Amino acid sequence: METLKPETPEFELVNTWAGLPAAQQPEYPDPATLHRVTRELASAPPLVFSGECDRLKDRLAAVARGEALLLQGGDCAETFDRVSAETVHSKLNTLMQMSAVLTYAAAMPVVKVGRIAGQYAKPRSQPTETRDGLTLPTYRGDAVNGLAFTAEARVPDPERLLRMYQASSNTLNLVRAFTAGGYAALGQVHEWNRDFIAGSPLREQYEAIANGIDRALKFMEATGASPRAFDDSEFYVSHEGLLLDYEAPLTRHDPDTGRLYATSGHMLWIGERTRDLDGAHVEYFSRVANPIGVKLGPSTTADTALRLIDRLDPDREAGRLTFVVRLGVGTVHEVLPELVEKVTASGARVAWVCDPMHGNTVGAPSGHKTRHFDDILGEVRAFFEVHGALGTHAGGIHVELTGDDVTECVGGGHDLGFPDLFDRYESACDPRLNRSQSLDLAFLVAEFLHGEETA
Repeated sequence: METLKPETPEFELVNTWAGLPAAQQPEYPDPATLHRVTRELASAPPLVFSGECDRLKDRLAAVARGEALLLQGGDCAETFDRVSAETVHSKLNTLMQMSAVLTYAAAMPVVKVGRIAGQYAKPRSQPTETRDGLTLPTYRGDAVNGLAFTAEARVPDPERLLRMYQASSNTLNLVRAFTAGGYAALGQVHEWNRDFIAGSPLREQYEAIANGIDRALKFMEATGASPRAFDDSEFYVSHEGLLLDYEAPLTRHDPDTGRLYATSGHMLWIGERTRDLDGAHVEYFSRVANPIGVKLGPSTTADTALRLIDRLDPDREAGRLTFVVRLGVGTVHEVLPELVEKVTASGARVAWVCDPMHGNTVGAPSGHKTRHFDDILGEVRAFFEVHGALGTHAGGIHVELTGDDVTECVGGGHDLGFPDLFDRYESACDPRLNRSQSLDLAFLVAEFLHGEETA
């Protein structure tokens, strides 16, 4: 892949967003430093490659056709100090375990995409926050400023973009090492799930799914079939493409196809706060060939969804565009049917995915932001119900999770309550499902998926 040079037509194409309204961008106090940093990024090696992005697009095309599910998950906001083999391993473990359960229940492949190796910036609803009478800029993720509530830490620093690149590179190296090492063979993953079930208060409820997987594994052994497709399972990385001063310099040209690729991640998404049809984010992502996601909140109209398709997927290419709906548990049946019906009627081939996290954030009495597990599960169930009623394909789930035993969301099999939030609330931004809650979600979704399959 080729670095873009200022004198080339491709360079001009990738910078058509410049001068358009760009929401949620930092106000850097030192433009000269920002310019130097973006030049360094422009000459850095790509983090991902065009062939990998195209392969993921093929997998997402299967999701759009109703032949696969997408499981997308990881941190709300990654932090530089948590890049370690242990942290990456625990996230991959959790996603692999969830994938095994969903693969069995849905009887179709599960495409695994992590919110990892680039999720270092977050859009915020307010530009400032106040504590004890002191008002400072909001924390916008480690790629922008520091979490510490001090004037020095909260100043946006473009040097952090270089740290983001290095942290993402280190994380990707770990992801590739773990997935290439064959550590997640299907039998091994199932044993991890058996260990989880043994310690779960909902053990009896989950046994039916686990026993079904046992029988499936024994059948494969008896027939000589190999679960190699799972053992060699592909894993892709994604993040919100929020910081255009990071994404644009990392754009590269594929000389074989003539297409442009964002090489910071295999799949990038445009957030609810930055999907302005006339804004810089939609313009930039209309120019690159990666698979792209767009978050759609409860105020989204069918007309807006169709116009986003026209801008981002004019050729109606299956796998190119994923709509990630984040509606809130009480709004799904009201909003989603019209969106799905009108988009489907248009002939567009998008993948529909449920984000049950962002519409269900509430404040705990302690002041912590949290989410109720039952609301998360309820939104996923409603999402699948709507698609079932319409005869369309519910393409998967997008969740904020960690492989650690944090206490940030309430409920789940171990029935965490508001007092538990004081124990291990470690998120730099929004509350995540812990490992047990993530596996609870997979098993409970599997129950109604498998029930629909056998009904």
